[in-house]
Amino acid sequence: MLNPDRLFPSDPTQRAIARRLYGEVSALPIISPHGHTDPSWFAKNEAFPDPASLFVKPDHYAFRMLYSQGIPLEQLGVPRKDGGETSSDSRAIWRLLASNWHLFRGTPTSMWLTHAFETVFGVTERLSAASADRIFDQIEDCLRKPEFRPRALFERFNLEVLATTESPLDTLEHHKAIRESGWKGRVITAFRPDPVVDPEFEGFRENLAELARITGKDTATWDGYLAALADRRQYFKSFGATSTDHGHPTAATADLAPAEAAKLFDIVRRGGATAEEAELFRAQMLTEMARMSLEDGLVMQIHPGSFRNHNELVFQRFGRDKGADIPSGTEYVRALKPLLDRFGNERDLTIILFTLDEDSYARELAPLAGHYPALRVGPAWWFHDSPEGMRRYREMITETAGFYNTVGFNDDTRAFCSIPARHDVARRVDCSFLARLVAEHRMEEDEAAELAVDLAYRLAKNAYKL
Repeated sequence: MLNPDRLFPSDPTQRAIARRLYGEVSALPIISPHGHTDPSWFAKNEAFPDPASLFVKPDHYAFRMLYSQGIPLEQLGVPRKDGGETSSDSRAIWRLLASNWHLFRGTPTSMWLTHAFETVFGVTERLSAASADRIFDQIEDCLRKPEFRPRALFERFNLEVLATTESPLDTLEHHKAIRESGWKGRVITAFRPDPVVDPEFEGFRENLAELARITGKDTATWDGYLAALADRRQYFKSFGATSTDHGHPTAATADLAPAEAAKLFDIVRRGGATAEEAELFRAQMLTEMARMSLEDGLVMQIHPGSFRNHNELVFQRFGRDKGADIPSGTEYVRALKPLLDRFGNERDLTIILFTLDEDSYARELAPLAGHYPALRVGPAWWFHDSPEGMRRYREMITETAGFYNTVGFNDDTRAFCSIPARHDVARRVDCSFLARLVAEHRMEEDEAAELAVDLAYRLAKNAYKL
């Protein structure tokens, strides 16, 4: 099902160049510096239970499309917050995916899943209602074998390093178990402080109390709160973390005087902060996190611009990250200025900016990253993690920021078996883009070959200090 020339240009001259460039990168190890896979998979190394649990239940790309066509999440086995009944019939869930496979035509999800079906599980027929049970049985049979357990797949995927993402309140017990197991696979964590820096995060006050408990710091004071965050960052570093991640609604930053910041913290800590006060506090905390990153060396990632949990019914019934996050317009030039006035010229600080607002690439992000030493532009993200999104990204970013103010590719996924597919798509799209530059005599092919390796491997490894 996988054509060897997929995603390459239709022009014969450019296609030939793209093939040669892809030959330089296709077998490179995968650097996966940011994602959301479950570290318990690698700690316990237990068999994945069944195809639906592997491909449908954890993948919001898959179940959001089915939900959009009126299929209840309960029928897809997505667990409810209240423990209410959902389908436990994995074969029935798989049949729902198969009978609605036409919904995914032309989408990245179709490409990722087809790649995993064929290259990981040897499936050579298209998923459909007619083929559903045969493919389910074939994948399920594979999953019973030791070579399809998480660690074996990690090694088979040629993963050099894989970063998961955890809350500051996480014990990192699974990372500890991985380390103590003696397995050589490199699985590291990343620090995601949203539960304790966003006053609108559910359970914020309780989270501050837990942060105090696990650090022994007084999180009822501004100085104690900052000390507790610094303490947890060091703890995460001890388990391999090289980066932080911040999923704020906007890119707003602030640089308040210490007394003002302490007063604002007291307001949000007590509860009842206004929306404006919550936004100002998040803005201040981005600047505080940048200060800490300059001190401890953690790379800072900012992922703003998602209206998260837009569907209130789904959020109340199923919780976060259930396919109801929607891109929103995001402003960066003025929003980032307070942080950049303080830290933007620091050569020892790396801040990677992401966006779901493509309009900002050429107008804001590329000019900013093309000037400030501390800034880099992250790859096409989430809704734009697609061949078209990646092409638009290169076209809008390169003319101002070049290639070396970007950080290669990261897959940012919960769907473990899609990781090789996602990196393969990125490598093919980048080789196609470079092939056009070579064919237009804007770059020599030897330069493009070196650059292809940088984009596929070296830039991510260097940017994330891996």
